[in-house]
Amino acid sequence: MHDFFRIRTISCLALWLLSGLPGTAAAADGVPARLSETGLFVAGTTRIQPGNRSFSPQYSLWSDGATKRRWIYLPPGSAIDASDPDAWNFPVGTRLWKEFSYSRPIETRYIERLPSGSWLFAAYVWNDDGSDAILAPEAGLPGHVANEAPGGRYPIPSREDCLACHEGAAVPVLGFSALQLSPDRDGQAVRAETPHPADLLLTSLVSQGLIVNLPDELLARPPRITAPSPAARSALGHLHANCGHCHNNGGPLTLLDLVLAQSVAGGVTSADDMLQTLVGQRSDFDLPGASQRIVPGLPSHSVLALRMRARDPLTQMPPLGTQIPDSEGIALVERWIREQL
Repeated sequence: MHDFFRIRTISCLALWLLSGLPGTAAAADGVPARLSETGLFVAGTTRIQPGNRSFSPQYSLWSDGATKRRWIYLPPGSAIDASDPDAWNFPVGTRLWKEFSYSRPIETRYIERLPSGSWLFAAYVWNDDGSDAILAPEAGLPGHVANEAPGGRYPIPSREDCLACHEGAAVPVLGFSALQLSPDRDGQAVRAETPHPADLLLTSLVSQGLIVNLPDELLARPPRITAPSPAARSALGHLHANCGHCHNNGGPLTLLDLVLAQSVAGGVTSADDMLQTLVGQRSDFDLPGASQRIVPGLPSHSVLALRMRARDPLTQMPPLGTQIPDSEGIALVERWIREQL
């Protein structure tokens, strides 16, 4: 495990060095060179195009305290096919954007479904005057200076980093799913967001014809994590959003037998699969004084909790995208382990 992350870190660094000096990047393979060319804004402005719909997942991904805004565009006359409720099939031409801000926008990430069925991934770095954002090099900008960010640095991910998270899930679109858009919101979720009236939810997707073949039970009974207490529900949702895109029962890490993603198939979001692979199970990554993924009642001896606290790049979880621990998320998970397991 240590060797895997060491090799990955070295390979990312090599790609960055080969990419040349950080700065603007020329568009390659048809990737727009500027964010303003992706269709997010009304031409000549930074106002959002009316056809781009906002949304906010009920369980947030920790990103070093950055504020985020998100939008999706579906081509006119198209709809998402939800025949598989855990892996929605998005139409060709779907576009999604996620903006990361502190006191100003720093980065916007963009994905688009291409005619081949594959997905384009790009990261855009905002200029100082906030008028536009420039395509980052494919290898990212690990040392990007942003005084507003923790430590004055804001690492821009490489394309390889994007793929590591997005291609580990059942579908590359993260945070836009039946559970995340359920109208039965978890008000105790870490950094819970109250949806804006214009934000898309599962119900509005259906009423506006933007999704088809959604199982009837998910409308009759909106998805909700089944848990014995509100704290357990929120802890499981936090792990789903921050860990489940890699640790699931269908991605490349399946052999680890660690399921942190929630399924809504059958209309019930049960935590049973997750708990069976967590509680009392030996970890593939031992730490001093800790060899089990979760030891009931003892977060200080639970590898999961310890790796959430760590920021050694060979130990921390999630392994990418954060420089500082998520104190609220850690406190929630540790309380759940200590008091309810």
